[in-house]
Amino acid sequence: MKSGKVIYPEVPVKQLRWYCNLEKADFASTDDLKPCNKILGQERALKALELGLDMEYPGYNLFITGKSGTGRSTTIKKLLKDRKRENVIFDDKCYVHNFKDPDMPRAISLPAGQGNQFKKDMENLVNTLKKHIPSLLESEKYQKSKDAITESFKNKQHSLVKEFEDKVKSENFTVVQVQIGPYTKPDILPVINKKPTNLENLENMVEEGKFSREEFEKIKQKHQEFSREITQISKKINNLQKDLSKQLNELENKMITPLVEEETAEIQKKYKNKSIDSYLNEVKKNVLENISRFQEKKEQAPAIPGLKLPQAKDTFTDYSVNVLVDNSDTQCSPVIIETHPSYKNLFGIIERRMDRTGHWVTDFTKIKAGSLLRANGGFLVVNALDLLLEPGVWPSLKRTLLNQKIEPETYDPFPMFSTSALKPEPIECNVKVIMIGDPFIYQLLYFRDQDFEKIFKVKADFDTVTENNAQNLYQYACFIKQLCERENLQPFDYSGISGVIEYAVRLAGRQNKISTHFNNLVDLLREANYWAKRENQNTIRKRHVSQAIKERIERLNLIEEKIQEMIEQGTLMIDTEGAVIGQVNGLSVYDLGEYSFGKPTRITARTSMGRAGIINIEREADLSGKTHNKGMLILSGYLRSKYAQDKPLTISVSICFEQSYSGVDGDSASSTEAYALISSIANLPLRQDIAVTGSINQKGEIQAIGGVNQKIEGFYSVCKAKGLTGTQGVIIPETNIPDLMLREDIVEAIKEKKFHLYSVKTIDQGIEILTGRKAGKKLENGKFEKNSVNNLVNQKLLEFAIKLKEFSEEKEEGQHQNHK
Repeated sequence: MKSGKVIYPEVPVKQLRWYCNLEKADFASTDDLKPCNKILGQERALKALELGLDMEYPGYNLFITGKSGTGRSTTIKKLLKDRKRENVIFDDKCYVHNFKDPDMPRAISLPAGQGNQFKKDMENLVNTLKKHIPSLLESEKYQKSKDAITESFKNKQHSLVKEFEDKVKSENFTVVQVQIGPYTKPDILPVINKKPTNLENLENMVEEGKFSREEFEKIKQKHQEFSREITQISKKINNLQKDLSKQLNELENKMITPLVEEETAEIQKKYKNKSIDSYLNEVKKNVLENISRFQEKKEQAPAIPGLKLPQAKDTFTDYSVNVLVDNSDTQCSPVIIETHPSYKNLFGIIERRMDRTGHWVTDFTKIKAGSLLRANGGFLVVNALDLLLEPGVWPSLKRTLLNQKIEPETYDPFPMFSTSALKPEPIECNVKVIMIGDPFIYQLLYFRDQDFEKIFKVKADFDTVTENNAQNLYQYACFIKQLCERENLQPFDYSGISGVIEYAVRLAGRQNKISTHFNNLVDLLREANYWAKRENQNTIRKRHVSQAIKERIERLNLIEEKIQEMIEQGTLMIDTEGAVIGQVNGLSVYDLGEYSFGKPTRITARTSMGRAGIINIEREADLSGKTHNKGMLILSGYLRSKYAQDKPLTISVSICFEQSYSGVDGDSASSTEAYALISSIANLPLRQDIAVTGSINQKGEIQAIGGVNQKIEGFYSVCKAKGLTGTQGVIIPETNIPDLMLREDIVEAIKEKKFHLYSVKTIDQGIEILTGRKAGKKLENGKFEKNSVNNLVNQKLLEFAIKLKEFSEEKEEGQHQNHK
């Protein structure tokens, strides 16, 4: 090492980018490959999914986490296709009328395909009763029995009336019918002069002296006796009428019961179901109590003459069957993918209608099944965020999965205004729910909802990367073939496949990994296909893939170009030549969501004697993030551990990101700040043709950072625009070398020595490159090698400490003299 100049080795060209070499592969294009039928790169998630799908115990529902575009939905759809759960019976779910409590419809479960059969059998039962009951009631046997009972009643009634009339007549009274409003009532009147006379007229005759009062009192007393007697006779007649009705009802039941029992017994025998048996027993009882419903109705006179209203037709709704779920055609476990998980779509609804009077009404036939019930015995797939955003859905889903029962109801956030009093009997539910969401939602539910871990016991985590090995590369090529067939794309030759795979490695962010973020890859294939067609090419080559990447960047990099323009014009001050004390080019990444890029930022440090320590200007201006603040505190620890073991650290340092107004976060510039600080203390200029990135720990080691490719490319673009000198370059952490996937034009520039890339492990290595001077090792006496950077820093800090002590003593002496 001559003249103190340090020559530091650069990153080898072969490590700047990983190349996918398929020239020795046994295929020339995707036409020579078979489509990939495997799930690529998600072995961990697949094992979890298989476990969750096979476990038939309560709570083994699945939560799939991972980044959107990693194939979560595609994978679960593929696994559920033609899948059948073991020991799970697919049955039909029905609701029928509850005759004992109409507001609580009965739930009936039947083997698959029998729900609609039962519904049809009940319709046939009603039709049979409607047809045969009138016939039985019109039969000669029934009419004779009815006439006999009626005649017996008439005879008894006539006997009672006749006996009473004869008795009344013997006492010179008569029975008359008196009109009272629309009704007639029997009354007793005395016969005077062979004419029925009411008591009021007779009393008037007494007043006029035309009739004896004594006789009138006798007649009045007799009238009272007959009135009481006629009341008793009326009661006897009413009892006779009740007895008549009872006998006629018994006669009807006697005639109808065999028919009803025969028809219902046939249905009971067919299904052999306890719930159906119980329901049909209630049906029999209700039919016999309402035989008149099955007879033809006589047309009633209109309430308002001339206004004829249509009469409501009896639809026998209470004898019908509401089949909510029909699994007659189900061969494998039902799979429902609910894209709109509202309360209505998941749990069903109780519909209502407006009757002729304007009132809202409903009944059990208005109960409609939701996705949970339709997926019973199978699988329900739903997006977690969509589900959680719907009001009332998550609490109801928890109750359903915990209790394994569904209770259909209409979601009503204001129960006081509810219009439905129906409370259907809960239905047994055995559905496996699969929720798809991101890790944040999973953690939120896991830590904030104590029931979550009870009902979602299996987590399937989808990774964004997989191993970059020969087997996966071949599978990737087959995956591209599959996408070509699915999207109707032209074939890719080996160079086109290589271009796509290299782009996937770039997305993965590490050379030994390959991205499984397939959404971006599908878009790249489509756009490469577009550019190939523009050239009238039948095969997609690497240049078409590169063109697609270039065009996509151009669509998104407007802000990058604006910043580049400001740098070129000098509005944003960045030096790419020369050397400056206390100034270094840091590198930042601007993340716009769908696009990120790197650009250099000037970082400066100014030092003085004092006790303020490191002043983070960004923090003082409330522009510094938590991680950046942490990096500054780590830098302080590094300075103390290295330079303040034999003296106090009496220094005031201000560090600033120049021309930064929107906030700074991250610790990737902490090493850059350390270089600027050391330069300012040692009064050594730093090369401005080199940009720096890397975080620091308290031991002075350089740690890996993110966005290394974007940062290198950002500084290269600035240098190229200002003119490449052959000395410019970037310092990165050595641990970031496996992350390198630089653009090919930068690789060529480095290969031709127009640009340089250095990797370092420690601050000392980086300061040597930036200053061209030895960093200097610490000797046994606690000092550093002479003429080294660290020695200059140490001497300057010692000088600050001595001067501050002298200044403090002089100040104290002056204050003491003034006091005297």
